[in-house]
Amino acid sequence: LRLRFATVRDFTEELCRPLAVEDFVVQAMPDSSPTKWHLAHTTWFFETFLLSRWGSTYRPLSAEFRHLFNSYYNGVGKQFPRSQRGLLTRPTVEEVFAYRHTVDECVSELLASSDDAELSEIVELGIQHEQQHQELIITDVKYLFGCNPLAPVYRELGTQSSTHLPRPARWEPFSGGATWIGHDGPVFSFDNERPRHQVLLRPFELQDRLVTSGEYIEFMQDGGYRRPELWLSLGWTMVGQQTWTAPLYWSQRGGQWSEFTLGGIRPVEPHRPVTHVSYFEADAYARWRGARLPTEAEWECAATKSRIAGSFVEGQHFHPVAVNETESELAQMFGEVWQWTQSPYTPYPGYVPAAGALGEYNGKFMCNQYVLRGGSCATPASHIRPSYRNFFPADARWQFSGIRLAKDVVAGSK
Repeated sequence: LRLRFATVRDFTEELCRPLAVEDFVVQAMPDSSPTKWHLAHTTWFFETFLLSRWGSTYRPLSAEFRHLFNSYYNGVGKQFPRSQRGLLTRPTVEEVFAYRHTVDECVSELLASSDDAELSEIVELGIQHEQQHQELIITDVKYLFGCNPLAPVYRELGTQSSTHLPRPARWEPFSGGATWIGHDGPVFSFDNERPRHQVLLRPFELQDRLVTSGEYIEFMQDGGYRRPELWLSLGWTMVGQQTWTAPLYWSQRGGQWSEFTLGGIRPVEPHRPVTHVSYFEADAYARWRGARLPTEAEWECAATKSRIAGSFVEGQHFHPVAVNETESELAQMFGEVWQWTQSPYTPYPGYVPAAGALGEYNGKFMCNQYVLRGGSCATPASHIRPSYRNFFPADARWQFSGIRLAKDVVAGSK
């Protein structure tokens, strides 16, 4: 556990190495946070939920940090407004790193001197929490850079030279029936993945790869953003209010579509999975194709039969990768892009949040959100599993979110 703790903390700082000091202290939208804040908040988590209880000799570096770096834990106290985090010019970046390293040393000493099971559980939760913020650092930096007309480069990206679409998508059948979903076992899971329970699934089919950018351009060329019959009512309102005409980060240059990536502005590569689309866009595209989005139970049923492989943050692609032409099994279930499901984010039957402030981690967000599955090119590989439930509002586009299609099996069809 000490090794895993140190490895995760070091990797978080590794993700920050391409950034200049000014990149740590600004943010581009209310939903994002400066990199500096992520670094401090993940440290605050260990200080608040671990050292304040078990670190008998630990003394906080600053009492104000308890307020500044509290995200949403009302049981801990008040929080500095999320939309104003970019105004925190102090503490400095250097002071935040000093804060991290002080807390790291204390946590390591604590782990070396105690075998308390509850302590270990909180450390593991803190590690998983930090991996979530590793992903948020990447997505928040992308949004920040994407708002800059200079289109800054975070890191150089590789290219996939193919200009044609991958193999035609196939439909993978599933018989349905009584199916177990959710997590059960000794390996870590968040409370929203439990308890494990049975659901009844009708026969269904899943497309065996993700929807590509080239396929999404076909939707756009067919007037997808101008046809209200394809959209949910609230989605159509968002199209008008936000003047959506393409996925986030896309723009037309010389009659061709380009997109901003963490490697700068590049031509849209039609064979890669489309990304940065909202639930509304994913749902409209599915309706245009005569299909639908999968439920999260259908997705998990299929994912348990797939190996966890794909483009994750450790590979440093920082952009979804096209399907392997030779891959014959259900592909791209993990990594690349988070996959929207049609399932609202609600508690599983029998769900009970943990006692105390840590019970606020997931449960209180089970309203007005949709579930996404599978992870993305910004997700740590060791963080994902078939039962993992991510969640975002239906209009969110700043995450690496994409589309996998599903459809019902009509009785008597072959």
